[in-house]
Amino acid sequence: MDPINNIGTDNGKNAGIVSYLTFIGWLIAYFGMHQNNKTSLGSYQLRQTLLLHIAYFVVRWGLSIILGIFWLASTGFFSLYYLLRAVDLAFFVLWIIGFIGAVQGEKKEIPLLGDKAQTMFPNI
Repeated sequence: MDPINNIGTDNGKNAGIVSYLTFIGWLIAYFGMHQNNKTSLGSYQLRQTLLLHIAYFVVRWGLSIILGIFWLASTGFFSLYYLLRAVDLAFFVLWIIGFIGAVQGEKKEIPLLGDKAQTMFPNI
């Protein structure tokens, strides 16, 4: 298979893969790759990764700020540190599941978030 001849036949897989590489990657995938070549696979992956990035930001930083104030006063820094590492690990596992689906070019749903993302962002 000659990659030069397949430049215009992207089925959204590349946009899906790039969207998993940080929120800046999502912006590049959406505005640079998906806007001119909308595909169902690209839309599916972009919706999932958008919700994954938003959920991570809200949960991770929300816990850091809200629990940090109260938790540090009562139980100490180390227990909050381990809780935040557990949250990071959980989101990393979700990220891996979605990323594998994107690399394989499949509409593999991220547990807990995948179905919600499809209904929350129907215009992507």
